[in-house]
Amino acid sequence: MINERLLEIILDSFWQILLPGLAVTIPLTAVSFFFAMIIAVVTAMVQFAKVPVLRHVARFYIWVARGTPLLVQLFVVFYGLPDLGILVDPIPAAILVFSLNEGAYCAETVRASLEAVPAGQMEAGRCVGMSYLQVMRRVVLPQAMRIAFPSLANSLIAMVKDTSLASNITVTEMMMKTRQIASVNQEFLALYIEVGLIYLLFCTVLTKVQSAVEKRLNYYGRKED
Repeated sequence: MINERLLEIILDSFWQILLPGLAVTIPLTAVSFFFAMIIAVVTAMVQFAKVPVLRHVARFYIWVARGTPLLVQLFVVFYGLPDLGILVDPIPAAILVFSLNEGAYCAETVRASLEAVPAGQMEAGRCVGMSYLQVMRRVVLPQAMRIAFPSLANSLIAMVKDTSLASNITVTEMMMKTRQIASVNQEFLALYIEVGLIYLLFCTVLTKVQSAVEKRLNYYGRKED
């Protein structure tokens, strides 16, 4: 049976952990993913259009971002750049790293989705007088994003959990707050399970939203067919 002291610690710490989750973890995820999607779409379109020099730059960026650990990237930006005289505050550093890292993964998802759209869509758009960018914006990209949505939603859910790494560069999000509470109460197992359940709650909500949006997209897809 759980003792009264432990129960009191768990109940008292719940809001202390949840509030940084709502105030830091969720906004950090949302802002980072927003910029990641901008990076992903631009990078994917550069590759899809096969722009010679930019395509190689995009491939190099993706290679580095996907081939090095996220934690190392955080340390390089937050702890390493000061050696060059570049100081970045914790939250901007986290947003920068999460955006660049996630943007590389999402870029490959968007690129694959662009290539999955029938080539005839581009040709048809050009035949009616639209420019390349107009066809991409009005015809190809909307279809590609519908194809990419499930994978992109999974990336968003994964990013919620990845934000826990921001505690290593002094961002006071849920994991950092849990460490602080556990260091005082010495109830590491219970508190780490508690924060894990809160992450699970956030991810479950996002999963439900993902499922609802997918059903809506499938419904409109059938109507268009």
